[in-house]
Amino acid sequence: MKMLSARTLFAAASLTLLAAGMAQAAPAAPIHNIVLVHGAFVTGAGWKPVYDILQKDGYHVSIAQHPLTGFAEDVTAVKRILAMQDGPTILVGHSYGGAVISDAGTDDHVAGLVYIAAHALDVGETEAENGKKFPNATKAVKKTSDGFLYLDPAFYPADFAADLPKAQAEFEANAQALTSASVFTTAATNAAWKTKPSWYAVAKSDRIINPDLERMYAKRANAHTIEIDGASHAVYESHPKEVAALIEQAAQHALDGK
Repeated sequence: MKMLSARTLFAAASLTLLAAGMAQAAPAAPIHNIVLVHGAFVTGAGWKPVYDILQKDGYHVSIAQHPLTGFAEDVTAVKRILAMQDGPTILVGHSYGGAVISDAGTDDHVAGLVYIAAHALDVGETEAENGKKFPNATKAVKKTSDGFLYLDPAFYPADFAADLPKAQAEFEANAQALTSASVFTTAATNAAWKTKPSWYAVAKSDRIINPDLERMYAKRANAHTIEIDGASHAVYESHPKEVAALIEQAAQHALDGK
């Protein structure tokens, strides 16, 4: 048998190490699937401006229409949509939807989490208790006789959607999805942001969730964070370009350890 020279062996070993290094350095492919989760008092329809941008940029986007009838039911509805995805997924939540994705985000499909002016609860926390620590600016919350909450339509435009066109805000005020009061007092049992990379958008003029509470959530989760000037709680509708860009950043980097 012909013996290989030391020079040949060294060259082969160098090529092998170089190839391994190149493979290690190669960035992970961007994530294709994105699931958008709405918050309280609204439906997934408000995600359309963000949806349109993401679709145009080539992403496969699904919007979860959870019923707002109870925390467990809402998480189950989101997991149902996650089960339909064909690979790694970025899970995005607005407002109360952040609490939902913090629980549903333990699903194996989820590679990264994006919070848009959203609650990112730790285990044992509730939205109601955190809201007492960081009080919001609205007094619009009303309760029905059977335990569902909504925002007084007279105050909705100013408190929820101050940076939307008046006619749009007034329509949304009268098209609310009433939300079970129980979701705000249900203690979190999972905190997916502890094990999954996260991104956060703070709405700097939010009157529904105190921006300082949003900042606390973002800092605690070690999230990649942006702050959007003049943004109301409806930031996902009023600033879709900034929100979509943050989601795309998550899709591009959730798998590469950044």
